[in-house]
Amino acid sequence: MLDPGLHELNVGFRWADNEGPFQLISGEQADQYNQQGYFLLKQAFDRALMSRLIAEIDPLEAKTEAYLQSIGGRAFIARSGEITFSTHLVARSALLEEFVHHPVFLGLTHDLLGPDVRLYWDQAVYKKPGTTAPFPWHQDNGYTFIEPQQYLTCWVALSDATLEGGCPWVMPGLHKHGTLAHHTSDLGYVCLEGWPQHAVPVEASAGDIVVFSSLTPHATGANRTDDVRKSYIVQFAPEGACNVTQNAAGTIERVACNDELRQFPVLRAGAPAR
Repeated sequence: MLDPGLHELNVGFRWADNEGPFQLISGEQADQYNQQGYFLLKQAFDRALMSRLIAEIDPLEAKTEAYLQSIGGRAFIARSGEITFSTHLVARSALLEEFVHHPVFLGLTHDLLGPDVRLYWDQAVYKKPGTTAPFPWHQDNGYTFIEPQQYLTCWVALSDATLEGGCPWVMPGLHKHGTLAHHTSDLGYVCLEGWPQHAVPVEASAGDIVVFSSLTPHATGANRTDDVRKSYIVQFAPEGACNVTQNAAGTIERVACNDELRQFPVLRAGAPAR
């Protein structure tokens, strides 16, 4: 087992298995999530819905691309003409706000987080043709440290995500350690170097969801196709989740993840919040 070390705020973490009863997922999927940190939920949505989402997101992503070009082509991990991150789209689109309340997400959050759950984050990630650099190995909780550390990422394939197009890869098993130490690189935060021997590619067709823990190390490959690889990433956290930071004096600070414009409840007492 790889041992990259732990994040400085990761103290006393214990992975909690999901044991049911389940509304949406199978016992086999729950076991894979518990033991490997991910599973592929095939045909969660039909292609017609994905086409509607693409039509909604494309103009918003175009604004992101235009902004990157206006500032010289780069902002943090986003690179004009290569990879863009269009964030908080639920605050700009009634369709996407409705989508994150879809029964599939409510079932997943009930089974893997519930009974009280909020949207934590949403973003469209477009990887453009000819993007030769992979997106490096990281955990979602390595970018912003959230407690509870164990929240849920739903990587929705808007278009087909193939090996050639830059599909996700996961590193099974390491999620049980909690948040790992990360360092910065020119491409993003990194918790694992190179391409680990036991990494698993997860190809996904449009409408599939790659379901994984915030603690599952993952990466995406280069896009060697002529098409834009389009994904919409929706993350959910338990009610009461906080962003945890440590200031220069060593004081721990916590900020609740409850912005009502973009971190609204989706489940209350196991029932839809709407």
